Amino acid sequence: MHLNYGLIGCGMMGHEHLRNIALIEDATVVGIVEPDDSMASKAMQIASTAERYPSIQSLLENPDLNCLVIVSPNHCHVEQLKLVQELRPLPILVEKPLFTSPDDLAMLESFIASYREPVWVAMEYRYMPPIALLREKVNELTGGIKLLTIREHRFPFLQKVNDWNRFNAQSGGTLVEKCCHFFDLMRLLLKSEPIRIYASGNQAVNHLDEIYDGKKSDIWDNAYVTIDFANGSKAMLELCMFAEGSRYQEEISAVGHLGKVETFIPGPGRFWPPHLGEPPIAEMIASPRNPKGPTSVQIPVDPILLQAGDHNGSTFYQHQYFAEVCRGQRSKPEVTLSDGLKAVQMGLAAQYSARTGQAVEWPPSHEQLST
Repeated sequence: MHLNYGLIGCGMMGHEHLRNIALIEDATVVGIVEPDDSMASKAMQIASTAERYPSIQSLLENPDLNCLVIVSPNHCHVEQLKLVQELRPLPILVEKPLFTSPDDLAMLESFIASYREPVWVAMEYRYMPPIALLREKVNELTGGIKLLTIREHRFPFLQKVNDWNRFNAQSGGTLVEKCCHFFDLMRLLLKSEPIRIYASGNQAVNHLDEIYDGKKSDIWDNAYVTIDFANGSKAMLELCMFAEGSRYQEEISAVGHLGKVETFIPGPGRFWPPHLGEPPIAEMIASPRNPKGPTSVQIPVDPILLQAGDHNGSTFYQHQYFAEVCRGQRSKPEVTLSDGLKAVQMGLAAQYSARTGQAVEWPPSHEQLST
């Protein structure tokens, strides 16, 4: 089955999706919807087969179209999902975060209950090769995770069209926009659900003097989040977005009664200083309790995939699996609407905890999900 993609939103991340779709066998981008002329022009250079449409409605009128990717600003996702449902339901890959406000929940829950085509929520971090290896080996190496720590030390938020990512109201807030990936990984690795969330975070360094249309940027740049899970395990997120001088961008540590396993993941190669030579390669270190003695393995990523995006090749693997769902080679999406919903709820609850100083018991109330 040949896949004819339509993309809704072709900004920076949309361009990454276009480059990776180009690597998928029997796949063509037939249409894009992008209101910004500059971003649309760059998208058309990447996907020369695509036609630019003025609206989602006109895109959906293309009879050849048989799947969609939604890569619009975060606060647009739920309305666009509903519009597709009303006009022409198709298989969808929708970027994270799935939603940004508790006001979206009723509409989203109705969509989840009634939409009959597959919807895959884009949680790229699951498919980074070093994290995929961690997923495969972690229970064997730890005997079952008791403590999970995820550290991300990275660069500040990049510039986006109309600066939409500078404001909590449009992005959902940093712990939603940036960190829903990590809350998804926690649930995935621990195979359990949260019961309590406590967090501390604020805007300490980045964007402090940035004002857009008279409004001051309010997006956070650092946080600690600790989470208790129903199976007795604990997880912690450490986020710093003014640490781009780090050798690794993500560091994941999982510890159980048999030992510890750590994964170290570099950031995008295009940000690595050329004078330092080649960018670092991802690494996994296993440290058993008995016999003691850590062992390490490097996890290189195909250079073609590294050139296609900023996520260690994961966007390609995600598209590969989504294509299999569209072709009936997989029974259902691996990252479900429920996964996407819970990851956002965890981020919103963490932001409430950081603002109020109160731990949030699960499930959170409507108030505790307010940005």
